[in-house]
Amino acid sequence: MKRELSAANKLWVAGALAALILIIDQASKIWIKLHFCIGEEIEVFSWFRIHFLENEGMAFGFSLGKDGGKLLLSVLRILAIGALSWYTVRLVRLGHKLAYILPFALILAGAVGNMIDCAFYGLLFSDSWFAPAKFMPEGGGYAPFLYGRVVDMLYFPIIESTYPQWMPFVGGQELVFFRPVFNVADSAITVGFIWFLVMQLPGAQPALAAAPITPEATAETTAAAEPATTEPSANDRTDA
Repeated sequence: MKRELSAANKLWVAGALAALILIIDQASKIWIKLHFCIGEEIEVFSWFRIHFLENEGMAFGFSLGKDGGKLLLSVLRILAIGALSWYTVRLVRLGHKLAYILPFALILAGAVGNMIDCAFYGLLFSDSWFAPAKFMPEGGGYAPFLYGRVVDMLYFPIIESTYPQWMPFVGGQELVFFRPVFNVADSAITVGFIWFLVMQLPGAQPALAAAPITPEATAETTAAAEPATTEPSANDRTDA
């Protein structure tokens, strides 16, 4: 019988995966900030380019508006990170298999990665419009706490063509798939979410690996395993 990982080991694996994603995400963003101007691009393959953009909002460049929406999004991110952290630990304590825990570790790592951009990049870096950013500039960063912009750089224009002329509204216009520019954190969130959806398919969701071991459960198990004993009756003591 295959031995199931302990709760401590599951937490370690999930934490290690989240930490690895976070390190790769932040290392790539910092390198881009220090070496690229906004809009600068390097073609790696015809279908993959490094294209530096910054966005005010969510994954793949979606946003909730200007300053008010930016602050709201940052607050929502903080709440989501807290909820995801609590839920991931709860899954471990309930004894779920690792395959059901890791998607949440990926989503959590992605949320933390983009939150770091929003919270600290505006304080730590200068603007990147006309020259690569400087780290800890003398005059301060380009934005206050929680108002930083998320760094995006991964661009996969797998299909570059034009819409057929007969198509209404878009006929003859440029067709690019996949157009959004994103980052490692966005990728982790997307992969984690798809993984989670797959685990909801019939027969795919792992059952509980084992019930959590508690002192009460241990005491009940021990008591059930011990043979029952009875006190000797008065007649038994007289006979003896």
